[in-house]
Amino acid sequence: MASSMFRLPMVRGAFTPRLGLRAAALHNLAYARPQAPFNTLQRAQRRRYASGGAGTPKPRFRALRYLWRAIYLSAIGGVTYLGYSIYDNRHPHDQFEPDPSKKTLVILGSGWGSVSLLKKLDTSNYNVIVVSPRNFFLFTPLLPSCPTGTIEHRSIMEPLRYIIRHKQSSVKYYEAEATKIDHARRVVKLADLSDVKGEVSETEIPYDYLVVGVGAENATFGIPGVKEHACFLKEITDAQKIRTKVMDCIETALFKDQTEEEKERLLHMVVVGGGPTGVEFAAELQDFFEEDLKKWIPDIAPKFHVTLVEALPNVLPMFSKTLIEYTESTFKDEKISVRTKTMVKKVTDKNIECEVTKPDGTKEKQILPYGALVWATGNAVRPVVRDLMAHIPQQASSRRGLAVNEYLVVDGTDGVWALGDCSATKYAPTAQVASQQGSFLARLLNSMAQTQELESDLKKLENLQTQAADTEDREALDKEIQKKAKSLRRVKQLSPFEYSHQGSLAYIGMDRAVADITWFNGNFATGGGGLTYLFWRSAYISMCFSTRNRILVIMDWIKVKIFGRDVSRE
Repeated sequence: MASSMFRLPMVRGAFTPRLGLRAAALHNLAYARPQAPFNTLQRAQRRRYASGGAGTPKPRFRALRYLWRAIYLSAIGGVTYLGYSIYDNRHPHDQFEPDPSKKTLVILGSGWGSVSLLKKLDTSNYNVIVVSPRNFFLFTPLLPSCPTGTIEHRSIMEPLRYIIRHKQSSVKYYEAEATKIDHARRVVKLADLSDVKGEVSETEIPYDYLVVGVGAENATFGIPGVKEHACFLKEITDAQKIRTKVMDCIETALFKDQTEEEKERLLHMVVVGGGPTGVEFAAELQDFFEEDLKKWIPDIAPKFHVTLVEALPNVLPMFSKTLIEYTESTFKDEKISVRTKTMVKKVTDKNIECEVTKPDGTKEKQILPYGALVWATGNAVRPVVRDLMAHIPQQASSRRGLAVNEYLVVDGTDGVWALGDCSATKYAPTAQVASQQGSFLARLLNSMAQTQELESDLKKLENLQTQAADTEDREALDKEIQKKAKSLRRVKQLSPFEYSHQGSLAYIGMDRAVADITWFNGNFATGGGGLTYLFWRSAYISMCFSTRNRILVIMDWIKVKIFGRDVSRE
């Protein structure tokens, strides 16, 4: 009892009566733990990391991290640029009035050639006047998508007012049609053909320089009934008319007690013309049926049919043979009938009279009943161009349009140029050709203005040099004259117009496209597959006139993929 009262506590390293001295020493050694200072441990840890020991974290997916950062920064830059473009488009800068003493340049038309010229022309060098009955630029490559609702028509329209408002110097625009070009008096006669007319609906505009870019009208080749019964595909109003016609045919075919024969006729859609416009519209119409019409109006499925008629031996004659065969094979898979070597002779309100050339060379007449007929072939000279040609003797042998030289100057005239479909050149009348002609003519007119300015400066310097009494002043003026003369020679070195073919594209349905592209002085042909289809879309998006058009077209494509096309009449 007494011994327990005086027991020492069990403390590490303490002497206890129950343990001997040796046991206590062993006990103390077992519990003893040497503690390294904190800074010593830190240095050791650093050495292990520096020597690449087991504790070193190995870099993983470093390339992916850099790629993600690049994508992230690119996205930020793209969104910033897009926002700036939209803001700049919506807020044009102030314009200054042109100098009345400068020459008047009149541009007729608002198509590819005229708008390309207007876009790159320095309007401060001239008093620019634009005359066109259409107050917008139309992106025609996507026009075949409008009747079916794949693209809304306003998405491919760029108002002329937007274009001229963004020029440095103000440009006048008159919504009117040029009815006559009086080359002798150097005036253009205009007429207001709108439904709303004021007290003055006809007038004249004098010009110093004139650019004729009025395009061409639809060619009927003198075939009876085409103008009265066919739908053309050249303007927005044409696309709207086709839409109404197709939907009227469908609803009329479903009218109560309609005969089977009449149903087959009404649901037979015929497209005449095997070029890109005809092929793309036939493909768009078949897509419209397969993806939307058949779903919402299943009663028409057994009888709805699309036929493509072409007078030549094959469709898309400007493409390679491989792509032509691929297109015809794809149309066969899509159940689109392709009738080549078939020439239209007459059109009535219900039938097409054709002449078919058989493989043995014999010809046979056939009757094609139809509900809607779309005419997508050929160009004809407009009356104002035909009248001008009749008053110029050098144009007597020209049939396709205004004959021009290598600088696009109209033969037999001075200070008059022609571009686009209204001109007769060695190149095909395409949007590519007209666009490049417009760009060339803008460079030419800019160069002419610079030449006139430099020549005026040279005359002033030469007068000052003759009047200078001091030798040093004469030497300084002589150096300035040589400098101006060198600049003048450089400005005058403008080569003639030469077309650079960038390739041909066409949509053939079922999310497929064909492309015949010119790269590095060689041709690259591809057809079908997702990559070609994406290339077709990206190429057309890049060709759109403005950021606004590009965004609207992309939104239309996304909208169709999500919600489908509308099947209403309008």
